[in-house]
Amino acid sequence: MAEARRKPTSGRTRAERLEARVTAEQKALIEHAAALQGRTVTDFVLTSVQDAARRAIEDHRRLDLSVRDARAFVDALLNPQPVNDRLRDTVRRYRDATGV
Repeated sequence: MAEARRKPTSGRTRAERLEARVTAEQKALIEHAAALQGRTVTDFVLTSVQDAARRAIEDHRRLDLSVRDARAFVDALLNPQPVNDRLRDTVRRYRDATGV
C-alpha cells in the first residue's frame, strides 16, 4: 500500500519508533480502516493508540478519584468535624427559608 505524502506534525519531530508484529488479517483490517478514512496506516494507528492511551489514563484517574473520594466520605462519617457557629447559622437560615 503506497503511503500518502507526509504532513507536517505541527513542529514536533517524530524521533521515536514503535514496532509491532501483526497477523496478515490484522494488517489487512488496519489498512482497510485507514483507507476508508483516507489516512495513512501510520496516522490511523498512531491516532487510535493515542485515543486508547488517553481513555486508559482517564479510566484509571476516574477509578483512583472514586476510591479516594469514598475513603474521604467514610472518614467524614466515622470522624465528623465538631459543629461550629458557621454550620449552626447555615442550618438556621435553611430552616427559616424552608419552614422546616
